[in-house]
This record gives sequence, structure tokens and C-alpha cells, in this order.
Amino acid sequence: MSEPAAAHELLLRLAGRLPDDVVWRLRDWLAAGAAEQNLAPVAALLPRALLRNRVGVTDAERALLTATCGDNRLVDAVLPLHTPDAPHPAFVAGPELPDLAVLGALAVVRGHAGTLELRHARRGPHGEQRILLVHGAERAWELTGTLQRLLRVHGDRTPCVEVLPDGLEPPTYHQAAIVGSRSVWTRTPEYAS
Repeated sequence: MSEPAAAHELLLRLAGRLPDDVVWRLRDWLAAGAAEQNLAPVAALLPRALLRNRVGVTDAERALLTATCGDNRLVDAVLPLHTPDAPHPAFVAGPELPDLAVLGALAVVRGHAGTLELRHARRGPHGEQRILLVHGAERAWELTGTLQRLLRVHGDRTPCVEVLPDGLEPPTYHQAAIVGSRSVWTRTPEYAS
């Protein structure tokens, strides 16, 4: 697994456990750094964010953290965790009629290699946080960065974009988001290959 793929998977697993503003910024830096073969900003800040927010990691997540950040004192200091607590956010389906931000995301997702589906949900007691979920994508970290920047242009302060690579079992947070979301677009089977 490449460093960007390991970092992307780790950030997916940490969604709902780290604050949204930390996750979107790390994902943005990952997308920018992967293009330049420079993940140093992510490697420097991710262990600090875990320590500052007192978020522990499982053994599998620690392996991803080490693949992303290298083996150093900060990685060793991150709290161990046997099983992550299941986050309990309330997700509701996005509106039936997509707004301009979702339509823009749809145009990007349809043109990105390997994508299979785009889903839209809202999170929070009043549905204040937009969540976009994409199933399947080549170079998922790049698609995540592009969609986050698009949502920022449309006014989302902390864009929440979850791009689940094909073959990854969705973590609990994403399973809840999928159940509470609405499908915006699905690739037809004849074009999936």
C-alpha cells in the first residue's frame, strides 16, 4: 500500500473521532502533498492531532500511522485502543433535489476513474453538516481533495467528503452515514469496467 493510500485509509478510519476541521485540513494536505511526493505536513501534524484530541488507535490503525508518518516518538506516544468507540452521529438523507454544490460534485465524481456511486447525507441535530460519500475511486485522496475544495467554494466551512476505495470495509461511522444517506448517482453496470 502506498503512503498516500495508507494515509487516506487512516483518515477515513478517524472520521467521526477527530474534529471535522482537523480531518478536512489533513485530507487537503494529503491531496496536495501526494501530487508533489511530499507527505511531511501530514506526517508532522497527524500524530500531534491524535495526541491533542486524545484519540487512540487500534493496532491496524497504528500500522497505517507508521506507514504514513514513519516510526518516531510521536507515533509511539499515541494512545493504544483495542476497539474504537462507535460514533453516534445522527445522519439524515440529503434533499431529493441536489443543490449546486452536490451537482458540481456529481460532475467531478462521474469523470473520476473507478467511481461507482455518490451519496449525500446531512449530519447533526439540525442537519447542518453536509456529508458526501463516494464509493470506489482510483487515487481516492486526490478525489477527496478536489471535492473538499469544491464544497469550500460553495460555502462549506469544514467540508466532509468520504471517498471509500473499492474493497475497503466501511468503518462504523461510514456505515451509519451510508444508511442515513440518499443516492445521487450510481454508475450503470455496463460502464463500471
